[in-house]
Amino acid sequence: MTDRFAMPPAEVLRAREKLVLDHFHDEVRQDWDDVLATFPHPRYEIIPTLTVHDGDTAVRGYYRDTRVAFPDQDHEIIALRHSSDAVIVEFWLLGTHSGPLGAIPPTGSRHRTRMTAYFVFDADEKLIAERIYFDTLTMLKQLIGGLNPRDPRTWPLVIRALRGLLAMTGDPNPALVDTPAADLAVR
Repeated sequence: MTDRFAMPPAEVLRAREKLVLDHFHDEVRQDWDDVLATFPHPRYEIIPTLTVHDGDTAVRGYYRDTRVAFPDQDHEIIALRHSSDAVIVEFWLLGTHSGPLGAIPPTGSRHRTRMTAYFVFDADEKLIAERIYFDTLTMLKQLIGGLNPRDPRTWPLVIRALRGLLAMTGDPNPALVDTPAADLAVR
């Protein structure tokens, strides 16, 4: 078991940080082979939707789907922090909703959503997961909020977007729900 109070040496933290920043850079360039090379086994955990994309094929599908929805997706890093087993990045995710986002049809609206990503490392300093947290409502308010509800021409799109949102609610991934309580006993 890793001592949660022990920080790795500075050279380990620097190496982790470089890997994470390269990962961010390669995502913006949409160089999926380079992004996937940062993991021995790619895994994304999207906490607001309680979904997991595990393995090369699933993660490439996640990249494809999000870039169809937001082909101009970019980010602005706010802060980067280190913990004993992770690099934590606060950032703004930006993009124009130009394609379907799951069952939500494109609205043409732009969003700027504040997020936090935990890049979790194992005892061998291998990246084992990117765990992303954000407020879904903040993003959806911007995507649907860009439509004029007083204009009857937008009503069909608003209705399809709301139906699409409801269709996206499915069974949560058990790995994200059935979690053990933390053992916080001081050793």
